[in-house]
Amino acid sequence: MVKEPKIRVLSVFAMLSAFVAATWLRADDRKIDPTWLHRYVPKLGDTEIDLTTATCHYKPIFGEGDSDNQSMISVARFGEATLSPRGNCQRVQYPRQEELYFVLEGEGVLQYGDQSARLRANDFTYVAPGVKHSIESNSALPVRIALMSFKIPPSVSISPRPPEPKIVNMDGLKEETVEGHPTSVLYKLLAGPRTATRDAIDQAYVVVSLFWMDFAPGGTNFPHHHETAEEIYLLLDGQGEMAAGGGINGVEGRHPAQAGDAYYFRPNCTVGFYNENKLGAKAHILAVRSRIPLPKDQD
Repeated sequence: MVKEPKIRVLSVFAMLSAFVAATWLRADDRKIDPTWLHRYVPKLGDTEIDLTTATCHYKPIFGEGDSDNQSMISVARFGEATLSPRGNCQRVQYPRQEELYFVLEGEGVLQYGDQSARLRANDFTYVAPGVKHSIESNSALPVRIALMSFKIPPSVSISPRPPEPKIVNMDGLKEETVEGHPTSVLYKLLAGPRTATRDAIDQAYVVVSLFWMDFAPGGTNFPHHHETAEEIYLLLDGQGEMAAGGGINGVEGRHPAQAGDAYYFRPNCTVGFYNENKLGAKAHILAVRSRIPLPKDQD
C-alpha cells in the first residue's frame, strides 16, 4: 500500500522526462532559415528538372534543386542551363510563373509558343506566364544561360501574353547612375514591372528589376536592404567584398567575393558590394530583385 504511490510518481516522472527529451531534440534539430545564402557556381553540380535532357543540363544555384529552396518566397528557381552543341531543352510551361533568361555564353534559339527567336551572348528576354517555351543550340559551341523563375501570387490577374518575345542585347544599353546610389557604380536597367517605363523590357508581374552593375575601382553601391523584396547577386567578373547580413553592432558583414559567387538575400537583409580599391579593378554583377507577396496576396 505504501509503495504504489511511489511507483506512480516515478512513472509520471519518467514520462515527463521522455517528453522533455523528445521536445528538446525536436527543438534542437529545427533548422532556422538563413537570412542570406552563398553559392560558388563553378563547384555546383547538375540536377535533373523538368527542362533537362541528355543535351540540356541544369545547375541549381537557388530555389528548385537547391537544398535550401524552402527559404525562397517569390523565387521559384535561379540557376544556369548549359546546352551541348546542337542540343535542346524540354519544352516547359508555367501558368503562374514568369521567367527571365540572360545568355552568358554562346548562341541559341528561343522557342516561344509557335515563334522562334535567335539568342546570342548578353541577350536577355522575358518569358510570360503560360507560354510554352524551350531553348535550343544552333551552333557547334555550347550555350550557357542564367535562368530565373518567379511565382505570381493567386491574387494577381494575368493579362494576355505578348504574341512574341522581346529580346534585347545588353551591349546596346547605356550605363547610367541610379538615384540614391553612389556614382562609383553604373547600371544597365534590363527588365522591370509592367507599370514601369525605365527598363529595356517592362513586362513583369513580380520582378522589380533585372539589372547589371559596373563597379569602378573602389566603387560600391552601399549596403542597404529591401523590406518587401528578395534579391540575388551573381558576380560575373572581378573580386571584392560582398555585404550580406549584419553584426550585433549594426555593421554589415563583409565576405570575400570572386567571379562565380552568387548570393541570395531575404527581405530586410543587408545587401551590397565593395569593389577592389586598386587601379584598373573592375567588377560586374548581374542582379535581380523580386517582390514578396504581402499578407493580402497569400492564400
